[in-house]
Amino acid sequence: MRLDATQISRDKMGMSDRPATPQGPNVRAPEPLSGHFRVPGDKSISHRALILAAMATGTSRITGLLEGDDVLATAQAMRQLGATVCNLGDGVWEVGGCGPAGFKTPTHALDFGNSGTGARLVMGVVAGAGISAEFTGDASLSRRPMARVTKPLAQTGAQIEDNGTGRLPLTITGAAQPLPLDVAPEFASAQVKSAILLAGLGAPGKTTVREKHITRDHTENMLALFGAKISSQRSGAENIVTLDGHARLRAHDIAVPGDPSSAAFPLVAALIVPGSKLRLENVLLNPQRDGLIRTLTRMGANIKRCNERTEAGEPIADLDVAYSTLKGIEVGADMAPSMIDEYPALAVAAAFAEGTTHMAGLGELRVKESDRLAAVEAGLRENGVNVEAGTDSLSVSGGTPVGGACVTTHDDHRIAMAFLVMGLATQNPVRVDDTAMIATSFPNFFEAMAGIGARFDV
Repeated sequence: MRLDATQISRDKMGMSDRPATPQGPNVRAPEPLSGHFRVPGDKSISHRALILAAMATGTSRITGLLEGDDVLATAQAMRQLGATVCNLGDGVWEVGGCGPAGFKTPTHALDFGNSGTGARLVMGVVAGAGISAEFTGDASLSRRPMARVTKPLAQTGAQIEDNGTGRLPLTITGAAQPLPLDVAPEFASAQVKSAILLAGLGAPGKTTVREKHITRDHTENMLALFGAKISSQRSGAENIVTLDGHARLRAHDIAVPGDPSSAAFPLVAALIVPGSKLRLENVLLNPQRDGLIRTLTRMGANIKRCNERTEAGEPIADLDVAYSTLKGIEVGADMAPSMIDEYPALAVAAAFAEGTTHMAGLGELRVKESDRLAAVEAGLRENGVNVEAGTDSLSVSGGTPVGGACVTTHDDHRIAMAFLVMGLATQNPVRVDDTAMIATSFPNFFEAMAGIGARFDV
C-alpha cells in the first residue's frame, strides 16, 4: 500500500483515517520545529555492545540500547549462541556472557532480517569461535554482498558454504584453531574490519587490519573497554589496527549514545523549515561519524555543540540547530567513510541550498539496503530537483523543490525518512510507498518528529 505523509502521521497519532488527497494544493509549511529531541541509541554501538557483552565473562548492563528490528535480531542471535540476554525495559538490557570458548553451535539459523551490520559482525564471531552457524536474512539483505567479509574469514581456516553466490543464506564453520590474519581489506568498511577483529579474538598471536582509509572505530573502542589489548596507528597512508588474540574479555556496563545517522533527519528538518530551533540531545560525535555535521556547517548550517562529554569511550554532545540558508559545496570522497549512511539526508538538504552540491566517493551506496544512490536520484528528480548521479557521485542543484511525487523506497528505511523530511518544506506533498522498514533503525520516528511539531499532512 502506498502511504502519503498525511496518512502516516494520522495513523501514528490516532487521528482521522480519512485519506489525504494524493496531489492536492500546495502544502502549507508547518510551524517552525522546536523543542528537545532525544536521539535514539546508536545502531552500530548497540550491535557491538550486545556482541562483546555476550563474548565476555560476567554480566554487562547496557542502557540506551536501540530497540529497532536490526538490533533485536543481533540480541536473538546472541541468545542462540548461548548468552543470556534480558530486556529490563526502558532501553536497559542485561547480558550474561559466555566467556572464552563458551559459544555453542545454534540449533536453528541465525536470522538477521535486514541487518547487514549484525550479520557481518557475527560472521566474525562464529569464524573465531570454532562453531558452525547458518546465516539468513530478508530479501533485501539476501541481495547484499557478503564475500567482502567471508573471503578474509576463510583465511582464518573457516569453511564458507554459500553455493558460490557470495550472499545469504550461507553457513560458516570456524576452524578449531583459527589463524591470525594480517590483511588489507579491498573495501573501506568498518563491518569488514570488525568481523576480522572479532574472529581474531579466537586466534593466537596478533591480528592486523591495514586500512587504506580510516573507518569508524567503535569496535576498537569497545574492545578496549572490555579488556582487549588493541592499538591503532598511522603508517604513511595506512591506518594499522592490531589486536592481541585469545583476549579474556570482562563484562562492562555500556551507556549507548544517540545515533548520528538517526539525528540526521530532525537535524535536516530544522535546517530547511523556516524559523526552526531544536536541541538534539546525546548525539554521538565520534570523528569517524560526524561527517554530516561538518559538511552541513561548511554549507552554512547553524549547528552548535554543547554539553560535550564522553560515554562508552565515545565523545557525545547536545546540538543546538536552527533554520539556515544553505549554499552548495563540493563534498570530497574523503568524507564518505564518516557519513556514508547520511547521504540521503544530505541530498535533501542540498535540494534546498543555493547552487550545486557535488558529492563524490559514493560507490558504497550502491550496495546498501537498496541502491541508495539510484533511489536518491530518482526521488529527487521526481520531486522537481535537478540531479545527476554517476557511478559513485551525486550532483544536486538546489532551490525550492516542487514535491508532489510518490517516492519508491525499495524497502530502505533511510530513503523513507529522508523524503518524509523533504516533504516538510516542499511546495506539494511528498509521499513514500512504505514506512514499515523505518522500525529497523528508528522505531519511534513518527512520535518523536510529532513531538517537535513536524506535521506530515497537507
